[in-house]
Amino acid sequence: MSDRLEPVIQRIKKLSDLPVIISPGASSHLSRYADAVLFLSLISGRNPDFLIGEHVKAAPIIRKYGIEAIPTGYILIEGGSCTSVQFMSATLPIPRDKLDIAIAHAMAAELLGMKMAYLECGSGSLLSVPDEMISAVKAEISIPLIVGGGIVDPSVAAAKVRAGADFVVTGNVLERANSTVLVYEFAEAIHNP
Repeated sequence: MSDRLEPVIQRIKKLSDLPVIISPGASSHLSRYADAVLFLSLISGRNPDFLIGEHVKAAPIIRKYGIEAIPTGYILIEGGSCTSVQFMSATLPIPRDKLDIAIAHAMAAELLGMKMAYLECGSGSLLSVPDEMISAVKAEISIPLIVGGGIVDPSVAAAKVRAGADFVVTGNVLERANSTVLVYEFAEAIHNP
């Protein structure tokens, strides 16, 4: 809900040759400076705005900017608190102990042609996606698996990779800490779990 997205992306691009991939919450969160966008469909929710509505609004913008779209099945998992994504999308998260439901959603994402599945507890969640759920989902899909939400320590990030996460998303912990040392600690834990 701020106008800082584009200046932040421009700054990142000046400091790094790596592609900048954004993960927008709505069609208004796009930037012409991004290289790619996780084109998230909240498949665990039943709110049509986040299943397809925002995508229809975003498609012409993505095409106009020439951003690569990466279709991603976004699956909200209960994280111990009402998170921003849960509140804003009016989505009931999948219970932490319902592995079969999470698996079925990830399978549906793959069968729908999505290129990635994303298990997410939400920004600022108290708990992270259970390792057992990550392993169970990873065993049933062949697309890359992203895991995020509630990952507040490098050792937790490493555990997510060992459980089967191909990508780990951190956010609030790094924003609050404002520490390059912590960024390196997370990178080391993720790449050498």
